[in-house]
Amino acid sequence: MATGQLFSKATQALFYNYKQLPIQRMLDFDFLCGREMPSVTGIINPGSEGFQKLFFGQDEIAIPVHSTVEAACAAHPTADVFINFASFRSAAASSMSALKQPTIRVVAIIAEGVPESDTKQLIAFAKANNKVVIGPATVGGIQAGAFKIGDTAGTIDNIIQCKLYRPGSVGFVSKSGGMSNELYNTIARVTDGIYEGIAIGGDVFPGSTLSDHVLRFNNIPQVKMIVVLGELGGRDEYSLVEAVKQGKINKPVVAWVSGTCARLFKSEVQFGHAGAKSGGEMESAQAKNEALREAGAVVPTSYEAFESTIKETFEKLVEEGKTAPVKEVKPPQIPEDLNVAIKSGKVRAPTHIISTISDDRGEEPTYAGVAMSSIVEQGLGVGDVLSLLWFKRSLPHYCTRFIEICVMLCADHGPCVSGAHNTIVTARAGKDLVSSLVSGLLTIGPRFGGAIDDAARYFKDAYERGLAPYEFVEIMKKKGIRVPGIGHRIKRGDNRDKRVELLQQYARSNFPSVKYMEYAVEVEAYTLSKANNLVLNVDGAIGSLFLDLLAGSGMFTKQEIDEIVEIGYLNGLFVLARSVGLIGHTFDQKRLKQPLYRHPWEDVLYTK
Repeated sequence: MATGQLFSKATQALFYNYKQLPIQRMLDFDFLCGREMPSVTGIINPGSEGFQKLFFGQDEIAIPVHSTVEAACAAHPTADVFINFASFRSAAASSMSALKQPTIRVVAIIAEGVPESDTKQLIAFAKANNKVVIGPATVGGIQAGAFKIGDTAGTIDNIIQCKLYRPGSVGFVSKSGGMSNELYNTIARVTDGIYEGIAIGGDVFPGSTLSDHVLRFNNIPQVKMIVVLGELGGRDEYSLVEAVKQGKINKPVVAWVSGTCARLFKSEVQFGHAGAKSGGEMESAQAKNEALREAGAVVPTSYEAFESTIKETFEKLVEEGKTAPVKEVKPPQIPEDLNVAIKSGKVRAPTHIISTISDDRGEEPTYAGVAMSSIVEQGLGVGDVLSLLWFKRSLPHYCTRFIEICVMLCADHGPCVSGAHNTIVTARAGKDLVSSLVSGLLTIGPRFGGAIDDAARYFKDAYERGLAPYEFVEIMKKKGIRVPGIGHRIKRGDNRDKRVELLQQYARSNFPSVKYMEYAVEVEAYTLSKANNLVLNVDGAIGSLFLDLLAGSGMFTKQEIDEIVEIGYLNGLFVLARSVGLIGHTFDQKRLKQPLYRHPWEDVLYTK
């Protein structure tokens, strides 16, 4: 268990199982406290990735969303608090995953009903690895003026009323989240407020105990007195009794154990928490209060006297010069949300688009952070601009040159291919440039120019699985799938596509590795033994060579390469290139003033 302060104004957290309201409350608290950066640095939503938009003061921010605990921890190594809003069914497994991450120091488990056997395993692992578990069945905790977990302390209005936007000098720990909110208010009325407050949760086996946190508070210089609210059931309070008796705590401890009314009932009563059930006289509230009083804690005669007892203890510290009330500060105004403030005119409206590739808000546009003037001054080309806008990084010259070669070689392939034919027919029908261009682009697909991504996917999978070329081809044949990137309507083994040869020559001379291309060539050698037209076509050449570009440049992770292929970047290269030729065909037809096209009868087979 940690021996000192858990949180600070720089604490960053990962939030498991996206819940908009608790996260927004955390961010509003951050802004209220004057934090420079939001406390929630990443969100984990199993099966999802991307961003979630939330507000940090007046500014809307995009918080990254990760699909796994491991990915989030790797992406945000400075986040050391894990806030788990998973259901009781998955809370234990996800919490254990977090505890096993070296970057995670504190795990807060919000869910109620976590199986006790699972909780015991979490506790044992945390203790063995010097980590802290708060909960299960907890609202969390708060360090005033610095950091809070989820819904701790409730609304902003309540936080302001409890003066939690700045640190006081009282350490508070309780089993109950609801009663924590009540005591934050009480303590703010009669002292200078909370420094840190923790609700350990109401389960029978909490991840950390009352005494764990009291001992921590004793080691925090800013904490001058400690307030504890226990409850009947269990024996957690007795560890605190022993700590006080042994002199481990040298600060005033004001404590009360609730549940004294249980004796009024003729039978045993189960109160709200799973652990709030007396298992004998020692677990009664009266016995615990008496033990705490005898040990040296300040224990009032009733809960009604709790507030005045806290007040008297604090005033005594002030009189003895052991503490001085903190100076009050005025917290900033939290902007109201649209649905609340629309009538008053104080609104903040969410954005509808997230963009990471360009920005036109400054003096000049930027591509991936590179100013337009810098692009021109450096003499960068189309390949460089494409690398910035598509890959969000500046690729080496041999990579951008390869991109430009692909664009040049794929710009057009004559008027007879389907895309050019459609564009020509549309242009001759009198349609505008965009309509003519789009009619041609819409033909791009698995049979025409849209096989680059599939070629890359299949070649990559086969190569990485260690399949011999003949195994790969035969497996595809059994599945009834044509090998993407192999085969041509016109080209043959003795009449290769010159574009493929030019791409291969460039890659062999400039790429650090061409392992994927060589694998594609070996596949071609096998397919040519089957039929003379099963040559490596331009789709297959670009698909395999782009894999070599991505892997060989050393600028992309395996996950990024998989994502690039999956999203369709490589087909995008063909779309970009062929747009040049399709626009040319449109202009050509309009310049020649060609009439409406009608297909000749003799070129149609009319049959019944």
